[in-house]
Amino acid sequence: MSPATARLLCAVLLLACWPSSHAHAEVRAWLDRDRIALGETATLNVESTTADVGAPDWSALEQDFRLSGHTSSRQVEMINGRSQARVLFAVAVEPRRQGRLTVPALQIGGERTTPLTLTVGPRDAVPARAGAPAFVESEVDVDHAYVQQTVGYTLRLYYATPLVSGELEQPAPEGAALQRIGNDVQFNRDIDGRRYTVVERRFVLVPERSGTLEIPGARFSGRGTGSFFDDLFRDGARQLRADGAPRSIEVRPVPDGAPQPWLPLRDLQLKYLSTPQQARAGEAVEIVVEARADGASGSQLPPLELSVDGPAQVFPEPAEFEERFEQGRPQVRMVRRFSVVPSAAGTLQVRGVRQAWWSVGADAAQMASLPDMQIDVVGGAGAPGPADAAAGVDAAGAGAGIEPRIADGASGGLRIPGIQGLVQPWALGTVVFALLWLLTLGWALHRRSPAAAGPPPRARRQTPTIAGADDERVRMRALRDALQTGDLHDVAEALCGLDSPPADGLDRLAERLADPAQRDAIERLQRARWADGDAPAARDAVRSAFRDGPRWQAADTGAPPPLPPLYPR
Repeated sequence: MSPATARLLCAVLLLACWPSSHAHAEVRAWLDRDRIALGETATLNVESTTADVGAPDWSALEQDFRLSGHTSSRQVEMINGRSQARVLFAVAVEPRRQGRLTVPALQIGGERTTPLTLTVGPRDAVPARAGAPAFVESEVDVDHAYVQQTVGYTLRLYYATPLVSGELEQPAPEGAALQRIGNDVQFNRDIDGRRYTVVERRFVLVPERSGTLEIPGARFSGRGTGSFFDDLFRDGARQLRADGAPRSIEVRPVPDGAPQPWLPLRDLQLKYLSTPQQARAGEAVEIVVEARADGASGSQLPPLELSVDGPAQVFPEPAEFEERFEQGRPQVRMVRRFSVVPSAAGTLQVRGVRQAWWSVGADAAQMASLPDMQIDVVGGAGAPGPADAAAGVDAAGAGAGIEPRIADGASGGLRIPGIQGLVQPWALGTVVFALLWLLTLGWALHRRSPAAAGPPPRARRQTPTIAGADDERVRMRALRDALQTGDLHDVAEALCGLDSPPADGLDRLAERLADPAQRDAIERLQRARWADGDAPAARDAVRSAFRDGPRWQAADTGAPPPLPPLYPR
């Protein structure tokens, strides 16, 4: 057997032994909405990774739901070089009664889905424009709000005629940022004996100045299929137009003495998801904290921070966000994990997370907090004693890119904090395959003669880079995006990012600029952010002054200002 054939045979055998757990069929089910009103429909989706599977048995649903609109689709995608088929079945379910209904497990192929829950409320009030072939209604979750408070805005298009084409447009209001979130939700609703298809679109509205905020009405224009006589004497299409009514919200300024950073919410709850009772010196333990905010998006929540009293280091991970739209407004769930590595035996005091916020319902400052906790730390192999723990922490904190230490465990093996328990059979197979491949490659290179290797390659020509110009274009693009879709805080961060390294606040950035118009634009932006100024005018001033990029002074004095900045950073 030749060496090449032997290598090929080894590769085939390894691939044959490769773990095949990921090849098993996967089935999942989900609802596009988990809370509806009586008379409306929700879409139940069932997906399988088996290409030749048949439709699910829907009979288990007929006791509590009326079924309509059956659809199916199939697609094939490439995942890690292997084809993966997916089959999606969908059906519209209309509840027969109010209450908390259970969507039972469904049989599809040889697998069963997980049961789901659907909350069904009473019938909604009949819209004022019901009876028309198409009409638009809108809804805001509050009648009055604070500056920079997140307001939920919902837009619904009703049409009783099948559409050929259509466009729904919502103009942005002046003095507020309007951002569309999520995808459109489509369902059916019976109104006065007429069945309407409803398209629901959701927005987040953030006022930027106090006063009366006018929200323009939405506009819809489209073409629907006509009646029998329309099909007979015309082209079968019917023009549809609908205009929504404008709305207004009273916006109040930031109250005096409000906690900073300014965080207006309906509710904020903190919770421990994981708390260790005991730790070993030199080994990491994990603390997981959850925050649930009512009336905010993930970008508005400041990151949770955890601190300890004693010889230990805290390594926070990036926060994980889960956003949803419920009861007409945004909700967000944030989870952050902290790895705590004690360096000596004793008792470790962990300070509970605290976050100040403003209750828009009570019009008062609130403080969400978690209780402090104590962790008993036992000595590990080679761990320092309490006397030299402080010196060990200082020495470890002096280096850059600190990594949790590796200590010998009680079993005599190596323990790597945060990695224990992650080794799986498929990972072990990957390592074995990589090692065998490297050994085969090394053996082939060793047998290769110097003459067959050919002449040495020519030296690669060095090409000058233009990273600086690319970075400047990226920073200017970020500023333009912030001026177009972000709030005033985003605009301020983009302005500070024009400097390299980023400036420590707008006041420091203004000191570096040579153009009086650019410094004046920054001053107007500061007034709009903190002194109830004209936000649209501030945006226009920044856009005009920085159209061609920042103009820097010849040299930076570097001297700190004698007085603190006029506006918060």
